[in-house]
Amino acid sequence: MHFQPETPDLPHDAPLREDVSRIGAMVGQMLAEQRGEAFFERVEAVRTSAIRRRREDEPVALLDRALSGMQPDEAEALARAFATYFQAVNIAERVHRIRRRRDYQRAGSAPQPESLLDVFTALKAQGVTADELLDWLGRLHIEPVFTAHPTEAVRRSLLEKEQAIVRSLVDNFDPTRTPQERKEDDDRIFMALSSGWQTAEASPVQPTVQDEHHHVGFYLANPIYRIVPALYEALAEALQQVYGVAAPMPRLLSFATWVGGDMDGNPNVGADTIAASLASQRAHVIEHYMEDVAGLARLLSQTQGRVAVDPQLTARLDDYRARFRAAAKKIRPRHADMPYRTLLTLIGARLEASLEDDHAEGYTSVDELAGDLELIARSLIEHHGLHAGAYAVQRVIRRVRTFGLHLARLDVRQDSQVHDDALAALLGDGQWGDRTPEDRVARLHPYAGGESTLAPSEEESAASMRAVFEELGVARRRYGTEAIGLYIISMARTAADVLAVLALARHGGLIEPPSPGRGEEAGTKSTVPLDIAPLFETVDDLKNAPATLRALLADPVYRAHLQARNDRQWVMLGYSDSGKDGGTLASRWGLQRAQVELLEIAQEAGIQLAFFHGRGGSASRGGARITPALMSSPRGSVAGVLRVTEQGEVIHRKYGIRALALRNLEQTVGAVLRASLRPREDEPREVEWRERMHRLSAASRAHYRAFVDRDGFVSYFRTATPIDVIERMTLGSRPSRRRSMRGVQDLRAIPWVFSWTQCRSIITGWYGLGTALEQGAAEFGEAALAEMARDWPFFSNMLDDVEMVLAKCDLDIAEAFSQLSGELHAPFFGLIRDEFERTCHWLLRLKGQRALLEGAPRLAMSIRLRNPYVDPMSVLQVDLLKRWRASGGEDDALLRALVACVNGVSQGLQNTG
Repeated sequence: MHFQPETPDLPHDAPLREDVSRIGAMVGQMLAEQRGEAFFERVEAVRTSAIRRRREDEPVALLDRALSGMQPDEAEALARAFATYFQAVNIAERVHRIRRRRDYQRAGSAPQPESLLDVFTALKAQGVTADELLDWLGRLHIEPVFTAHPTEAVRRSLLEKEQAIVRSLVDNFDPTRTPQERKEDDDRIFMALSSGWQTAEASPVQPTVQDEHHHVGFYLANPIYRIVPALYEALAEALQQVYGVAAPMPRLLSFATWVGGDMDGNPNVGADTIAASLASQRAHVIEHYMEDVAGLARLLSQTQGRVAVDPQLTARLDDYRARFRAAAKKIRPRHADMPYRTLLTLIGARLEASLEDDHAEGYTSVDELAGDLELIARSLIEHHGLHAGAYAVQRVIRRVRTFGLHLARLDVRQDSQVHDDALAALLGDGQWGDRTPEDRVARLHPYAGGESTLAPSEEESAASMRAVFEELGVARRRYGTEAIGLYIISMARTAADVLAVLALARHGGLIEPPSPGRGEEAGTKSTVPLDIAPLFETVDDLKNAPATLRALLADPVYRAHLQARNDRQWVMLGYSDSGKDGGTLASRWGLQRAQVELLEIAQEAGIQLAFFHGRGGSASRGGARITPALMSSPRGSVAGVLRVTEQGEVIHRKYGIRALALRNLEQTVGAVLRASLRPREDEPREVEWRERMHRLSAASRAHYRAFVDRDGFVSYFRTATPIDVIERMTLGSRPSRRRSMRGVQDLRAIPWVFSWTQCRSIITGWYGLGTALEQGAAEFGEAALAEMARDWPFFSNMLDDVEMVLAKCDLDIAEAFSQLSGELHAPFFGLIRDEFERTCHWLLRLKGQRALLEGAPRLAMSIRLRNPYVDPMSVLQVDLLKRWRASGGEDDALLRALVACVNGVSQGLQNTG
């Protein structure tokens, strides 16, 4: 019994085809067992119809007739059947990536592309010396930031079942496994599929911030925690193999999160969630350290008389015996002559004490814990123990240095309007938000600089902001200075928006004494220990960002603050809202241009500028492969630093499996090194290309805005997409819109992109580009645009991303959704179809192709084979939407079926939000 498509006949894919066939058969068997043969036969009939529709270019109506009018329970089951298949195939494809990695490692003839070995080999060929490489490794700062912005909500229990399938598939790599062992593997896979079918994909209850924390913690404290040492070992091995150099690897990796700190538009987040998230993270990471330390204690059984130990270790052991008497008494007498085991047992006791915030004997800094472990490692190495346990200790040290006593730094984010509301109350100025930026800056100076103190206010907006900064101060003292990440200001538009945070932070007591000699120079008695990052989101905000930064750096109060922060300014760039605001081309160019201009201002001012990239998973929200994305960035914009958001299905895809998490981090380190050490060379033609791009961007934005600002657009959007279903889904703790929806500006970027992806038009990833290219060809000539597409990495990378989005579109299905809008369908969908055809036409002409993804056959095949399996869920969704809306949105059975369709389409299309 099979439930599977044809599979691509591409080199090296035979094992993948076998896995897909094997799991497909199990899915079919499971469906028949769980729902009966009749249900399975209906699924097969729908599958066959969908494939025929694609092959023979049949109208959507034929597929619609096979699906319309289904009972809600049957419709939900059918959607879940296709979604289950996609889950299984997604797993098989990920496991195949592990297999291909191992194939490269076994072959040894050539390094895997984008591996550290490959990157170091290329850098050496470009003239990078070992000293130069080591210098840059010491400057690297890579920090993925996990946000609570899901576009697929997967329960932890389902994630664990997925990992069981992965383990069984990986076990089958071993050719020596017996038939009985392979049968046991199949039994485990079938059990995971069956129990997964009997488990709801998401809870019907809206997730809390704590739920989101546990979800992100699954990745941080499991796959990522485990593979961090392997990353450093891979670095050291590549350095040794390519350069013949053995050198200690500096810390270059950390992690951060927004969960519990992202207050922007989420009334459920505040001081209490900041405290709860940090406490939970601390407990999580310390419990992992306790497990590691207990494992080391079992491993390091060296006894006195057989080996010597460092005298400092003996002294540390005596000290800990005295400090942790209760734990020392529990150590077995037979282990008393094992110094490493005994000390590690007492280190475990000190870690346990660290779980209590007020325990005087607990670790108060990561240096204390790392120092204990480094003492053990040094003693082992000095006494012939390099291969008798030192490597294992060093792996734990790597984890400790990466995750500290906080697991992940907690960022805090809030809208600038909320800050203004709080200041209006604190200053007793009801007109505060309407005052000019210059007036607000002048009034804020004494409060931001610490010369004056804001009077307390019981107004809710002021009290809540004060509580936030008070909690940040407590967190720094309790969890260490690294526990708090950036403070991000959404909708930052002026220097006053940044000074507002300084004033509010001082009001909340988030201050520390100045360094010796620094306070008088800066004219303050204390400093605010916080890195403040304005977030520039819309196209206009990006355009005005240079003026904002210039004004900020010219402000004496802020420059004093920046001096205390080592003269490094963070700026966050918003890919999501800029795309929603101006379309993909205007967004991409606005982001590129802003980075160039901001870097020039920072260089003039003599400060270091670091960018925080707010990317999502889809191309519409800045999602892209890491290497081409960084190599097409402006020269100097990387400079050893990469801080980027990770969310939703992106976290799952990148970090859900240990081997792939390691591969992703290796690719990231390699890409940052390449973009930093050998960025693309100066290109004289780029001056002219930029001028053209200004015009293309303006044309694209004008066409995009004409569409979304057209009368009736909001009504069209709300009826031609499943936004009303998405708003009812329990995806996250944050509301889907900022306020009552008067226009596209009031909808959050994630549901905006998610909705257009679900209806298969995905206009967020291409609308406006075709018109811009057509006008550009008329003004500059087609050959000029083709030259840009061929020779300018920024332009060519953008076209590649758009090409992938276009390949995932299905305008016939999109039209079926659009028809739900009634009389609005004809005027709006006509514009969509015309622009789609125009965009495809010009993209293919500029790239010299006859078909989309002609140069990416593997991706083209993957999309082509997935589409027939996505189509039934999309067509079914249209029918269910019509019926659900007719019920006034009150039929819960239809809603459950709709949610199943949304989840299934997400599984099939991937990178949807």
